[in-house]
Amino acid sequence: MRLSAMGDVAMTVPVLRAFVKQYPEVKLTIISRPFFKSFFDGIPNLDFFAFDEKERHKGFLGLLRLYSDVKKLKVDAFADFHNVLRSKVVSLLFALSGKKRATVDKGREGKKELTRAENKIFKQLPTMFERHAKVFEELGFSVDLSHPQFPKKAVLSAEITNLIGENYQKLIGIAPFAQYDSKVYPVDLMKEVIEKLAANSSNKVLLFGGGKKEIEILDALAQPFENVINMAGKIKFQQELQLISNLDVMLSMDSGNAHIAAMLGVKVVTLWGATHPYAGFLPFNQSLENALTSDRNVYPKLPTSVYGNKIVEGYEDAMRTISPEDVVSKINKLI
Repeated sequence: MRLSAMGDVAMTVPVLRAFVKQYPEVKLTIISRPFFKSFFDGIPNLDFFAFDEKERHKGFLGLLRLYSDVKKLKVDAFADFHNVLRSKVVSLLFALSGKKRATVDKGREGKKELTRAENKIFKQLPTMFERHAKVFEELGFSVDLSHPQFPKKAVLSAEITNLIGENYQKLIGIAPFAQYDSKVYPVDLMKEVIEKLAANSSNKVLLFGGGKKEIEILDALAQPFENVINMAGKIKFQQELQLISNLDVMLSMDSGNAHIAAMLGVKVVTLWGATHPYAGFLPFNQSLENALTSDRNVYPKLPTSVYGNKIVEGYEDAMRTISPEDVVSKINKLI
């Protein structure tokens, strides 16, 4: 199985957990970047194979080496959850050697119909979780996702406990950034959300992000409040996963953090700008009611993009139609 970006990888985890529970006699090997190994910790009958994109597995010859390396594991079938050129090459090599293979259908045509400006077909598309399960079905394994299992909350280290303290009843995570600006809730409105949540002294609000610019913004958001802490740059990624598993709720944009929280069984409130959960990226096991979308009556062309990478003139303020009061209300209902 070949995997790449953070959100993509996180979305496979609930499906893999369901698979190993229903087929304990089958061994899985996940091929992905070393950074993502911790996503799969604790899943039985699952091995992790590190994809070395910079050296051993770089370029076409590298893909031949990847095929050779994985072939030594004596695999019976190859499931391509990524459907890009590199994974297609490896999948083809396995097919030529007589192995079963199946590739995820990303539903590109349906997504075009959902996001186009004219003659838009506004309907719910299959989720990525359903699409991943379909890959297994093509290989002869029907996977039931209706009774999900999640890992237990991680035991927090003394280092993390010292950072966040112990004087709280509810632990709320906020991940206010995304890859594209069209998916990011305006900072002034997010400040209002944080202010309202921090007004309840039993809440502890933890801010997540990365990169120098994001850390500066998060520091400014946290600074006025004793019970708001910027976690960015203070702990390692593995520790961040442990901390997220202990949240009562995560507030996130349409981004990888939403899928990470969901794969750990945490309740998630998501905010959507240029994108929309109908494209199939609603976090796993989460209700559409907790996905707050920009007002399509005001901005009828929404969603304008599957991933948020398209800029539509006049739609820059679409997320301002999501009120801070509504965001806080959703969070309070869940905790």
